[in-house]
Parts: sequence; structure tokens; C-alpha cells
Amino acid sequence: MYKRRAPDDSGTGRRIVYSLGRKRVWLMDERGMPARTFTVWPGTVSPDPGSYAIARRVAATKGSDGVQIEHILYFAGKSGVFIAFSNAVDGSSPPPVGAGIKTGGVRTGKADGDALWTFASKGTRVVVVP
Repeated sequence: MYKRRAPDDSGTGRRIVYSLGRKRVWLMDERGMPARTFTVWPGTVSPDPGSYAIARRVAATKGSDGVQIEHILYFAGKSGVFIAFSNAVDGSSPPPVGAGIKTGGVRTGKADGDALWTFASKGTRVVVVP
């Protein structure tokens, strides 16, 4: 099934795979098999394709859209914007943003954010594919 299978050329071993085009994340186990996959809501600034690592973990804060978020996993930066996975505490998807506003949050659903937080420690590899 295409949703369960990680994109080609997304690496091997334990990692997070983020597909920009599919707006989907895969949590890949040590054998390189998908342990979980889910859709995401990307911000207005996306990372370039490539390999990154979780650089910082923050339990909770307020997002740039004013929504309380949790499970923030920073892994990249671009155009002066930090890019991180997170989920809204109330489980909502992010509201549309106005023109010219730069956001780097890659939002997940609540259960997916919990799973991502448990899966990813500092240094966990993140592979971004087109």
C-alpha cells in the first residue's frame, strides 16, 4: 500500500521520513520498516530535501499562530524560520495563515504527535524527501 511504504531513496535504518509532496511522515524502525505513518499539516516554510537530525525537544509552548502546542521536535531551519514537528494540545489542525506570514511548524494529530515524541530523541535522523 503506497501510504505504508516509505518513499524510495529515503535511506535505511531507524529514522523519520518526511515527504513534502505527500504531506506525510513515516516512523521507520531499526529494520527500515514503517512502524507508523500519518499525514501532517506543513507550515509556510518547508525544509529542503536532505538529511537532518532532531536538534532540540521542547515539551510545550505557544505556536506562532497562538495555539498551545506540545511535543515540539526541531530539526531544520530555513529563511530565518525554525522547522519542527508539533501537535496542538487540543488536537486541532492549524488555521490558514495570512499572506507573508512565515511558519515552520509541521503539525501532526494528537495521537501521532504522542507517537513521534516517544519515537524521536535528540539526534534521531530526519530524512526529508520531495
